Amino acid sequence: MSAVMPPSPSTGHNSCAVVSPATANAAAASFAALTARLDYLSASDAEMVRKAYKFADESHLGQMRKSGEPYITHPIAVAALCTEWKLDVQALSAALLHDAMEDCGVTKAELIERFGAPVAELVDGLTKLEKLEFNTREENQAESFRKMLLAMARDVRVILIKLADRTHNMRTMSDMPRSKWGRIASETLEIYAPIAHRLGLNQIYRELQDLSFKHLLPWRYAVLTKAVSRARNRRRDLIQKVQTEVESVFAQAGMDVRISGREKTLYSIYKKMDDKHLSFAQVTDIYGFRVIVPSVIDCYTALGLLHQIYKPVPGKFKDHIAIAKVNGYQSLHTTLVGPSGVNVEFQMRTEAMHLVAESGIAAHWLYKEHSTAQAQSERLGTQWLQSLLDIQNETRDAAEFWDHVKVDLFPDAVYVFTPKSQIMALPRGATVVDFAYAIHSRVGDHAMAAKINGDQVPLRTELKNGDVIEVITAPVSSPNPAWLGFVRTGRARSKIRHHLKTMAQTESVELGEKLLSQALRAEGIDELPTEEALLQPLWDKLLRFTGNKNRADLLMDLGLGKRIASIVAKRLVVLLGELGQKPDALLMTRERFTAHESVSQGAITLDGSENASVVYSRCCRPLPGDAIVGYLGRGEGLAVHCRECAIAKKLEHKDSERFIGVEWSDEPARNFETGIAVTAVNGKGVLARVVGALATAEADIVHVDMGQDSQQDTADLRFVIAVRDTSHLDSVLRQLKRNPAVIQASRQTNTGHPLS
Repeated sequence: MSAVMPPSPSTGHNSCAVVSPATANAAAASFAALTARLDYLSASDAEMVRKAYKFADESHLGQMRKSGEPYITHPIAVAALCTEWKLDVQALSAALLHDAMEDCGVTKAELIERFGAPVAELVDGLTKLEKLEFNTREENQAESFRKMLLAMARDVRVILIKLADRTHNMRTMSDMPRSKWGRIASETLEIYAPIAHRLGLNQIYRELQDLSFKHLLPWRYAVLTKAVSRARNRRRDLIQKVQTEVESVFAQAGMDVRISGREKTLYSIYKKMDDKHLSFAQVTDIYGFRVIVPSVIDCYTALGLLHQIYKPVPGKFKDHIAIAKVNGYQSLHTTLVGPSGVNVEFQMRTEAMHLVAESGIAAHWLYKEHSTAQAQSERLGTQWLQSLLDIQNETRDAAEFWDHVKVDLFPDAVYVFTPKSQIMALPRGATVVDFAYAIHSRVGDHAMAAKINGDQVPLRTELKNGDVIEVITAPVSSPNPAWLGFVRTGRARSKIRHHLKTMAQTESVELGEKLLSQALRAEGIDELPTEEALLQPLWDKLLRFTGNKNRADLLMDLGLGKRIASIVAKRLVVLLGELGQKPDALLMTRERFTAHESVSQGAITLDGSENASVVYSRCCRPLPGDAIVGYLGRGEGLAVHCRECAIAKKLEHKDSERFIGVEWSDEPARNFETGIAVTAVNGKGVLARVVGALATAEADIVHVDMGQDSQQDTADLRFVIAVRDTSHLDSVLRQLKRNPAVIQASRQTNTGHPLS
């Protein structure tokens, strides 16, 4: 008994209506058109398709599409698309019945009874795909994709029918409410078009892209359509001239060829303009030609003939015959400079290659009468489909399944996982820091270390497909300006910059307050005045003197070195004197006599956690244990130098009032970088032996330079390493000197001489 049900509320295309004779005639006519396409089937198979049509027609009775057409017109259109790939009777029956279970309450058992188990399995697979939600939360996304791809792997006809279904829905999208366009078009562009491409279904791939583009960005689509139309009219004569010249050359060579024009899709033109920031006029390879030849040798002969009449564009030749694409595509591509300097692309391929290029894995059915069928299907990606089942048998982990699939479907993205198997999509070349910020800005801001697949790695490590990444955070950690040199995502870059700017301001205010307090102590005032209402007039007068907007602005200027703390302190003492507060002579004497003679203010304690407000100068790379001085550069914050640094001595001679006393904390918060020079016996493995000695001494290598001359008996190696303090550095140098390959090892400084 056939099931006649009212339309399902879940389907977007359905609504109840009375079937008029006109619409009934339209449905019958469309099936007549389908019947005309079934000439490749036997009479019994064609009768089976007719039987499936009748059952589907009865099941969908009373259901209408948004366009007002009977719903049955949709399954007929899907089946008609499947006939272009010469799919078998089971697939065509399933295409006609693909919505029967979903919308009409038909059971799987009923389908098995009427049409057999294979057809019922296909319809069941399609029904499950209909229920997949691709815009679900991240933790369900991997599982949803896995179900779809496994259905495809078990029987590729499932995805072929599904792609035909999606293509017809996209063709009739204009009848749908506009509110649904964005979601359906995005899903098509992100999921179905890449699968069509991976399976080599070029025509469907191109059409799905253009239809998605039309409904996602209708205004841009319309503008680009007009631009292409105008360009086509302008270049009609030129294209005709090229075709005539090319046909003449092949005719003279006695080659039997078929030449057809091809045009870039609107979406591919738009993507090229968007990705490379080009105007429409700068996209030169809109037009091209396909040259279909009898044999593989003829492809290369045709290439030679074309290169004799037009100059090839360097770097624009690709041999996809010798090295086929992963989806089985084969062709020779070359771009030539045609008349008037217009670039024209040519593709040379055989008839067999052309069929595969347009129909991909569906060519398995198109080729089934030929002896090459099995070889074709192998090359078309059935191995990839089989591998999906193999992985499924090896693991039930959706994340690991994704690892294998995603790289081919989305070649411009890297897909990685959190420890909880959540999928993260990042651009190719993205690093651990990009991943951390993709999770949450707080994770990125406090990232300290990372593990990839359980192994400790640097934060700058590039991610690979399938990596499982664990980011280790610490409250004391904060973004490093060096991260901006390797992050790839805009999100990470903007978050780092924002944090550094905020932190620099905060830390500069804190440093400025510390500097002013110590400068005041040197003037005999024990504490910095607060911003209480009684003292507000005092601060107002001081800000008029300095020209700052507020107290924080003044303290930031002091921390950045834009103002000298001792000068501001002297002015503040005068203002405090007007309020009756006199300097403490004993405090003044003690502060001034305990400070170094070349320093005008009290000492600041450093432990390496100061971030942006304090810079440890690269000229001498000071370490805890070194005697140090601080220089307040104009607008650059506090720069710390070794006391014996030649550059620091020059600055002190010229600008002594900008130097302040600094000293190391008893417990530095991190390791510090320093330079070492190693002279070693030149030979095989010398670098490995030196690096091994550094690792034994627990020194982290930041940078290494091996010099240019490899012909000498000795090798001069320059390292930048990170150590705890001068004592740790001494033990590193002793460890190096014990190595038989090392002749000399010393610290590199800017004091005028190396420190051994």
